[in-house]
Amino acid sequence: MLQLKRTVLVFTGLSIICGLVYPLGITAVSQVLFPRQSNASIIKNGDIAIGSQLIGQLYTQPEYFHGRPSAIDPPYDASNSTGSNLAPSSAKLMDLVNRRIELVRKENPLPSNMPIPADLVLASASGLDPHISVDAALLQAPRIAGQKTIARSVVEEIIQQNTEKPFLGIWGSERVNVLQANIALERINVRR
Repeated sequence: MLQLKRTVLVFTGLSIICGLVYPLGITAVSQVLFPRQSNASIIKNGDIAIGSQLIGQLYTQPEYFHGRPSAIDPPYDASNSTGSNLAPSSAKLMDLVNRRIELVRKENPLPSNMPIPADLVLASASGLDPHISVDAALLQAPRIAGQKTIARSVVEEIIQQNTEKPFLGIWGSERVNVLQANIALERINVRR
């Protein structure tokens, strides 16, 4: 009986510490030190939430940057984060990638021998990646400039302004947040 009492007390104590005190403490610290990040890094236009800086969105219109493909159906559904789980040797994956390559070539009139950045044809592990490589963004610049009837240099400046550097200068690579770059493109329309 004494063992049972001790077990229940330890279980209850650890449940309160690990299930209540610790999570509430971490939440409080994150709200104080990182309020924007701990509240989903929401991007707003006035009082209207446009999206999260951390979750990609599907863009198919030719006048916007297109992000990474999403393995999720519907695309970029944060409640269903997953990769495709297809092996590199999978015939299904190769067929999917080849179709995506043809789509990128068609959307951005590219010669058949021009390499396509991998992030335009391969989904990320989470299916939610909001970034593309600088090369993927630059590949799309001529199409966007033509669709918006603006100079290509304006689109390239938007890419440069929305390029995030590697963490601490060493981890990761330069990347462009698609939502933020597309918001910058929208601001051009407002100024015109």
